[in-house]
Amino acid sequence: MSVVPERRLALLGGGFSTDDDGLLDDWVLDQVPVPRPRVCFIPTTSGDAPAYIEQFFGAYQSRSCEPSVLHLFRREFDDDALRTFLLSQDVVYVGGGNTANMLAVWRAHGVDRLLREAFDRGTLLCGISAGANCWAEGSHTDSFGPLTHLSDGLGLLSGSVCPHYDSEPGRRLSYQAAVADRALPAGWAVEDGVGALFTGGLLTDSVTRTPQACLYRVEPGKDGGVDEQAMQCRLLVAAQQPTSTA
Repeated sequence: MSVVPERRLALLGGGFSTDDDGLLDDWVLDQVPVPRPRVCFIPTTSGDAPAYIEQFFGAYQSRSCEPSVLHLFRREFDDDALRTFLLSQDVVYVGGGNTANMLAVWRAHGVDRLLREAFDRGTLLCGISAGANCWAEGSHTDSFGPLTHLSDGLGLLSGSVCPHYDSEPGRRLSYQAAVADRALPAGWAVEDGVGALFTGGLLTDSVTRTPQACLYRVEPGKDGGVDEQAMQCRLLVAAQQPTSTA
């Protein structure tokens, strides 16, 4: 009897591009039960920015994994090779940038379909900012300049996502207004420093690298308001280095 792979994705409020401690990057790799997981970074949201790619390699080449990058603005694979490459990954990590532009480019190259297939096969999908937005049905974004709602996404996670819930002016109130007005469905608000793992569409782990950061569930409330529920987050700590004895 064949085993059905778990469908998993992670919303990140930090990682190699924003943090120096690497705690969220280590947490991502800990979710993959293989000795050297294959980790593909997709930097479409930034237009495949070279500096962003260098940051990724700088963080992941020193870890026990096999890092790679998928370029779409300078595409290297034909359709068959692209499918083979993406479906061979254990982790797909999507960077931050412009959510709307990224989704359009992915659809032009068929990456959206391949990510769905990888997800169904058990690849862990994750990302920060736009790389967290993209997995849900809708999201809160500044892709068009001012903060607004985007009723678009891959729909691998039901509901909506709001990144930078605590760190960018206007995010919290604007997202709450979109949920209250039902411009966006109920969803998850991610503060910087938080990681949230979903398995089969359900929240199965929530962590933070800073004690004050939190993950919130935001739903329409009574009288045109919202209900905001803080989820308990496990505090990540750096591994202790063994001490030497004389």
